[in-house]
Amino acid sequence: MIKVLVAGFDGSMGNKTTNMVIENDKFELAGVFSPFAGKDNLREYTEFQDQNVPVYKTYEEVAAQKNDFDVWVDFTVPSAVYQNVKFAIENKISPVVGTTGLTDEQLVELKALAKENEVGGLIAPNFGISAVLLMQFAKKAAEFMPDVEIIELHHDNKLDAPSGTAVQTAKMISEVRTAHHQGNPNEKETMLGARGADFEGMKIHSVRLPGYVAHEQVIFGSLGESLTIRQDSFDRSSFMTGVALAVEKIGNYNELLVGLENLL
Repeated sequence: MIKVLVAGFDGSMGNKTTNMVIENDKFELAGVFSPFAGKDNLREYTEFQDQNVPVYKTYEEVAAQKNDFDVWVDFTVPSAVYQNVKFAIENKISPVVGTTGLTDEQLVELKALAKENEVGGLIAPNFGISAVLLMQFAKKAAEFMPDVEIIELHHDNKLDAPSGTAVQTAKMISEVRTAHHQGNPNEKETMLGARGADFEGMKIHSVRLPGYVAHEQVIFGSLGESLTIRQDSFDRSSFMTGVALAVEKIGNYNELLVGLENLL
């Protein structure tokens, strides 16, 4: 049994993850974590009345029981994710992280820390299989169609923009695409931000509307033709296959990986 702690269990993705861990015969829900939790045991929540699982509110509480956990699944908030992952690695708990907001500099530091502690971990901009495939397809397409823009669409409660998935898509495309400006070199925005964010000449556009969950399209343009690759996640349950895969496999590694595709 893989012993799992879910950080951010009181959020939408954390709730889905908590239920997934409970229902998976290979996993044991050993604890949940949230500094803002108002209860001490998961069974105090109506939804989880049959679960005798401690609710941890501080790092010190978790550290005192660190041998009880194999994997720290993190669906918290961008402002907390760096410290959470650092804490997990230092205590030799493998982090599986869906929270966005880590900077490139923080990733470099956390990768070095994981290597030093010989702890496997995964930072995944997206746990949806369709999103992982979209990024792979987009990277391949960019070899032949280097003019590209990205549109990502999410629910209106999402905190960060652009999404981690869109940024990771742009990074993967940049591996095969020479950076260059797209559009008229003399273009002028008559309204600030009309052309979107800029990543090495690629434009990224963020949509935030009620009714959406997580969606992305990558649009390529070439002489006389275009190509659009799109994925849609209509329900957060679509991410649970990837989360379960990561929880099951991450113990076989001793480094911090970025992207679910590394485990497929």
